[in-house]
Amino acid sequence: MAASAWWNDFRYANGTMHVKKTGAAVRLEPAIVRDFLSWFVFHGWVQMARPSAPKDGPRIWFTPDTPRPWYFIWPVMALSHARFAASPEDADIIFVFDDATCVSSRALPPGKPVINQYCTDISKTRVAQVFEQVSGRVLLCDPMNPAGRYVEKSELNAAHDGRVLSEPQAPREGYTYQRLINNVDNNGHVLDLRCSIIGGEIVQVYLKRRPVERRFANSNSSVTLAEPAAVFTPAERALISRFSVAMGLDWGGIDVLRDRDTGELWIVDVNKTDMGPTIALSLSGKITAVRRLAAHFDSYLAARLQDKLALAA
Repeated sequence: MAASAWWNDFRYANGTMHVKKTGAAVRLEPAIVRDFLSWFVFHGWVQMARPSAPKDGPRIWFTPDTPRPWYFIWPVMALSHARFAASPEDADIIFVFDDATCVSSRALPPGKPVINQYCTDISKTRVAQVFEQVSGRVLLCDPMNPAGRYVEKSELNAAHDGRVLSEPQAPREGYTYQRLINNVDNNGHVLDLRCSIIGGEIVQVYLKRRPVERRFANSNSSVTLAEPAAVFTPAERALISRFSVAMGLDWGGIDVLRDRDTGELWIVDVNKTDMGPTIALSLSGKITAVRRLAAHFDSYLAARLQDKLALAA
């Protein structure tokens, strides 16, 4: 499988783990160590379950990067029928897999279905613009004239550096400004609705809760798994689907907030190379999530190949 020696992606020095490709540095504090151990238990389960998954499905070539085990697509590939292609020529399907927030179009092998080919900009501003197009609701705001509390966020993918502001300020380069959505639940936690998307369809929803003071953190107090129909109305699911299609997102995750005051949904973030399953989810929940995604991924791949045959006929 395409994840041999993944530990070589990291370098340890003076109590800090450095990611060689991105330069990110993570201090090895007790909470981080606990998260790693939780992930490692799940990874071990995937390694044991992988041999039982028949590998008779389409071959996928990932470009420009090959997913490592902490990306959600890796355990999904392990438990699906799909196979990693050894080269683009051997592939049945191409998967554009790039962590960058904005990517340029690249030359791809002709005549083959491509996953996430048109998902080239997942900046927060682009997400808000597409959401406005499909919903008619304005998420962006002018920080010089915000008309209430608002949020400043980096445009970059997975920065987790948002902050709530109330006073006007000049916009900073590389940041976007959005209205503050009141997604606080009855227990005083913010509630994020993380949707797994395949082919424009919501496969499952993570209910992610954490204290308000850690609104933008990447760690959660609790995470539970839910069926889309238990969280969203048919009209809301259709809205999320239209948004996913407009973003060009064939595979990935989107973050949705429900405004406590109005009941309206707001889509605030997109990740086309999402990591997962979420650490705070129970092991049984992780197993359910990855098995469900693997089954949907197999069906999606079969449909894409069938569409290709229909077009060629």
